Amino acid sequence: MKPAVLIAATGTVAAAAFLGVVAVPAVHDWFDSRHEESASYATGTAAKQARASVPRWLPDTAEGISYAMRTTGGDRLLKASLPAASALPPTCKKIDTKAAPVAPALQADWFPENARDKATHRCDLYYSYTDGDTLYAWQQNDDWISSNKASAGH
Repeated sequence: MKPAVLIAATGTVAAAAFLGVVAVPAVHDWFDSRHEESASYATGTAAKQARASVPRWLPDTAEGISYAMRTTGGDRLLKASLPAASALPPTCKKIDTKAAPVAPALQADWFPENARDKATHRCDLYYSYTDGDTLYAWQQNDDWISSNKASAGH
């Protein structure tokens, strides 16, 4: 093989390896998360004023709000510090132990991976639980769709 052909072949193999190892996974990550947004807010009031999709049941006095959502559906994550330890809003109802909670579809570094196993309540469409004064809650897209269909009379 001539040196020029060998160099070209080596360059082609290196480029293909780069695409397979770096570029394709990066595009895949971008594609999967391009419809996800996240934000932080100082208080529940600020979060609800900034974004209509933040649940209305979140106490105005909650602090340190972390919120993530998928813009193409109803998947949501929420973390907040509540004013009193283990004080969920009164609209939150204990989960029926026969109905297993659905795991969150979204992920965030600030949201526990094992949240499904810890859920104790439903706050409207959100599964939720507290850990000390920290509230963790998530909403599933399927629940959101069902709720929207029901309110539209479908």
